[in-house]
Amino acid sequence: MEKQFKTKTGFCHILQDKIILTRDGVIGNVAKVAVGKSITRVLIIYGGMSAFLLYLAFDSFQTGQVPISIFYSIIGLFLMYGIFTSINNSATPIIERKDIKSIKFKKAILGITRSRFEVLFKDENGKIKKRIIMLPGAMHQGKKETEIAIKIMKEEHLLNQ
Repeated sequence: MEKQFKTKTGFCHILQDKIILTRDGVIGNVAKVAVGKSITRVLIIYGGMSAFLLYLAFDSFQTGQVPISIFYSIIGLFLMYGIFTSINNSATPIIERKDIKSIKFKKAILGITRSRFEVLFKDENGKIKKRIIMLPGAMHQGKKETEIAIKIMKEEHLLNQ
């Protein structure tokens, strides 16, 4: 029997043998084009932006514009940090339940982040990857949808909290 809950960009379908993430609507279509099944493209874009910002920081520093140089450096380094923390992330839409190592729930920080599940699983190459399942935000009944998602994950023995 299939159970499903809403995510930020579509739905999460919990089946007997796998988890399937589908994209729906405008946000899902944009995510499909921008990310696809791999986050490599996004990381390359962030890397380019980071390199450009660090170049601007260096150029500004050489012309004596220290405050803007510091600003560009902070943003560039923040993007680089994001790249390194996201290297083992995956955008795969199908996760076999037998390959799941753990699922953690991360509660939203009001106005800053969304609630999410972090799924650690073994990919087809045997590497441990992390798939983030973002839940709807406050503008889309996030609290209610999060409660439904947690209930389903517990019923399916995927979440131990």
